[in-house]
Amino acid sequence: MEELKILQKTYDMMHYLYDTIHQYPKSEKFSLGTDTKHAAHELLRMLITANKRYHKKTTMQDADIQLDILRHFVRLGKDLGFMSLKRYEVLSGMTTEIGKMLGGWMRNF
Repeated sequence: MEELKILQKTYDMMHYLYDTIHQYPKSEKFSLGTDTKHAAHELLRMLITANKRYHKKTTMQDADIQLDILRHFVRLGKDLGFMSLKRYEVLSGMTTEIGKMLGGWMRNF
């Protein structure tokens, strides 16, 4: 059942991420904001795909890479001053939790 929890956590993170990106400056909503949203979408797609596949290991490894890409986009948004430190801490905590869940899921295979 771990994979179902990770999907819900990812969905919740994406919901919070959308609210955060909505506060980005207009000039960045359609560049860094779009890239960040795309990384989150790809992560969700990969997790859903891994949940459905019989051989999950490669897809889970790809999802782990995608999660790292998302973390870097979020950090860049914080470093450029597009989000508050509090929002960054919440998103960072969410991505860390997803990473731990994904790592546990990968260890089971």
